[in-house]
Amino acid sequence: MAEVVNLRTERKRREKAKDRAKAVENAVRYGRTKVQKDLEQTRAERAAALIEAHQREGREE
Repeated sequence: MAEVVNLRTERKRREKAKDRAKAVENAVRYGRTKVQKDLEQTRAERAAALIEAHQREGREE
């Protein structure tokens, strides 16, 4: 015989699974956390400052 299932619980389980799938999709789409974005920006700024510091003076390009 079939197992008795509470329909409300089953509906909630399905909704949670759908929400998790949406979260995974968004994680792939938008990717990085704020900390990761800030770290990348800081590294880029430091690299630009390093390059700027090593350029010759009076050189115009």
